[in-house]
Amino acid sequence: MTYQSVAGSYTGPNFDFSATLVFVPFFALFSYPWVNAGPAVGSELKGKSAVRWNVPISALIVMLLVTGGFATMYYVGGFAFTNGALANSTLVEGYSFNFWTLAMGVTSPVVAWIIGIGWILWFVNILAYLIVVEARYLMAQAFDRFLPARVAYVNRYGSPVVAHAIDFVIILAIIAGAAYFYGTFVSLYGTIVGPMIYFAFVGVSAAVYALRHERGSARAVLALAGVLSALAFLFLVYEFLAYPGVWGGNPLAYGYLVGAAVAGVVIYVLSKTYHSKRGIDISLSFKEIPPE
Repeated sequence: MTYQSVAGSYTGPNFDFSATLVFVPFFALFSYPWVNAGPAVGSELKGKSAVRWNVPISALIVMLLVTGGFATMYYVGGFAFTNGALANSTLVEGYSFNFWTLAMGVTSPVVAWIIGIGWILWFVNILAYLIVVEARYLMAQAFDRFLPARVAYVNRYGSPVVAHAIDFVIILAIIAGAAYFYGTFVSLYGTIVGPMIYFAFVGVSAAVYALRHERGSARAVLALAGVLSALAFLFLVYEFLAYPGVWGGNPLAYGYLVGAAVAGVVIYVLSKTYHSKRGIDISLSFKEIPPE
């Protein structure tokens, strides 16, 4: 396999808008969710300016990094070669052809080692972020007494061990199921359609809130932004559901999403019934914007 053979294998157009739109979910899966890292740990941000500007600045940085990475990839490899390589199953599946491996292949051995180590640390960083954020959700619900208070327990090292244990058991179960039925945990990528649906509802909520509570230009801007956001994420939902073979959509992934939604309803009803008998209305917790 040579550069010329790979570049020559691509016979498609120089640009295809519909094909570009199909590629958008890749950004949604690997880039857009991380923009929400700031609000997810918002209580650690000091000052109103930091809270107000962390999302726009994060979005701008993500756009520059991702666009710059792909621009560099196509500039160095060439349009035909890069498209041909990305469409080559041997290069993608056997040798993980991507921005990182291309960069390692065209630079010196020392720089290649640095990139390789950075690539590994990048994945560790992503896992660390997920571990921290997911436990916070369980802790917040336990603080509101939606979940048992025990879930919010923090040991002397500052770790929410009970919340982490719950995360660990659930994650281990779905990864084991993915490995047993589909051979790889990549088949769970289909679960990402859940957050896309959630974000679409956030857009609808923003529009409804604007129409009910805002006035003047703020009403128009917020309503428009909410509608556009909802439409964008509904398009992503369509892309994920229309091409399940690409995004890992399968009964396990979709079943987990449906099961999580059903479990949420059941837990809420049980918790509300339990606390109502003690004169506590837990629904009040959802009528205020939480600090996170």
